[in-house]
Parts: sequence; C-alpha cells; structure tokens
Amino acid sequence: MLIKKNFIQGTVNGVQFCNGTLALQGIQLNVYCFAIDGVLIDTGAKSLEKKFQSFFKEMDIDQVVVTHFHEDHTGCAAFLQQEFNLPVFMNDLHIENCKQKADYPLYRKLFWGKREPFHAKTIGKTFTSRNATWDVIQTPGHSLDHLAFFNRETGQLFTGDLFCQERTKVILRDENIPDIIESLKKVLTFDFGDVFCCHAGYLNEGRAALQRKLDYLVELQGKVEKLHEDGLPPSNITKILFPKKYPITLFSSGEWSSDHIVNSIIQEHDKSSLWGLNK
Repeated sequence: MLIKKNFIQGTVNGVQFCNGTLALQGIQLNVYCFAIDGVLIDTGAKSLEKKFQSFFKEMDIDQVVVTHFHEDHTGCAAFLQQEFNLPVFMNDLHIENCKQKADYPLYRKLFWGKREPFHAKTIGKTFTSRNATWDVIQTPGHSLDHLAFFNRETGQLFTGDLFCQERTKVILRDENIPDIIESLKKVLTFDFGDVFCCHAGYLNEGRAALQRKLDYLVELQGKVEKLHEDGLPPSNITKILFPKKYPITLFSSGEWSSDHIVNSIIQEHDKSSLWGLNK
C-alpha cells in the first residue's frame, strides 16, 4: 500500500511551522510542529522524518517540548536528540514508555512509523525560552499526559490535540470526553490570542473556536446522559447520535470509534451518580 505524503512549511504571527500529510484509501492524517523563540513544540511522526529534517535543520532550536507521548508527536524526538543533542521535556507520566521500543497497533505504525526510543526530562509547571516564560497547562482527555503551552510574552497558546476539530465524531478508545471538557474550560481561563493546534494548525479566531468545541461537547454530553437515563443502551445511543460510519473505525479495528465518545460520557456520569449517592 502506497501512502501519499505531502509537506509544507511557513510562518504565522512569528511562529514557524511545518505540516506533514499522509493519505491512504480515503483516510488522510496530518500533523504540525511549531518553532518559536528557540522552542520546538512537538516533533512529528517517524514516517515524516525525512520531510521534517529540512525544517529542523533550518530552525535555531534550544529545546523541545512535547504535548503528549503519542507517536505522531514524538516520532522524531530520537532524531533531534541524536542529530542536535537537544533536550526533550514532557509530562513524566510516559517518560519511561518513551524509552522503550514503539508499542502501538500496526495501522498506526503504517501511518506514523515506528517511534524510536528517546530520553525525555520532566517538564515543570513553567519553563523559559530566550524571551519568554511559558505556562505548562495540564489538559488530560485526549491522553492522560496531555499538556498545552501558553507563551506569556506573546499571548499564544499551543493546544496539542486538545482541539483538532470543533465537532468531534470519533475518538480513541482511551480518550475521555468529560476530561476534554474540563481541559477546554481550563485553557479558556487564560488570556490568549493566537491558538495553534497540532492537527488543525493556526486557528482563526482561536478562542471562539475553542469555545464552540466546548459548547458542542457539553451539549453532546447532555444528550448522551439524557438517553442513558431513559434506559437506552450505549450502542443505541451511538446509532442515534452518530449514524454515519467513519473509515477510520474499520481501518483501526475499532480503536477509533464514536462508541468511545458515548462510553466515556456514560462511565463518568455513572461514577458521578454513584459518588452522589454515597455522599
């Protein structure tokens, strides 16, 4: 199977970016890296390393910060350490995991390649670059270790995979919609301007886009909870709210599915209900 690859790079409001795209049988995936003030935010995928190398070599980078451990964000970390001896900082929850050989499903290795082991350091609550102090914001939901980065000097927010798209239709099995809702609420308390997403790129009117995503998920959560309280099983709720079948669900053998949206909301709802009864 031939995966078509595309690569672009550019600059938006002082932030340099590169974007790699992979396409196969109607499925298209992409990922961004961003560079500003000597900081590289995320490293892209191993399968795109040859495309991204030219970007890395052009950038004047002091350090690498990682939003989360997924292979499309850490795939070139080993190259950056080996080639430029750069320090890599991330949430400590998956530092040990990243020291090991890649362990994720075959279809993800097909798209994103096999991430090589690398050695990261624990990131703090803040970090400094040449001209700025950054806030490190815990934003779990897409993954337990997920982080967002806020540049206090420029007012720019880098959201990793917190946004991706406004109207979420499928998620990974390990994702948690109620946690994503809380993480969106958290970042919206910051006084940011520009927003940069690792899959959507620069978001025009980023605050409004994040708010629309939050509003959509809160409304969706309410619908799922109401249907669940009415006695409908999760599979029926999914059919009502997400009647369309997405190619990624079949291709990933169900690792990506609308079912996981419904299940994560129901599980959190039931836990909250149980806690309420036990108060």
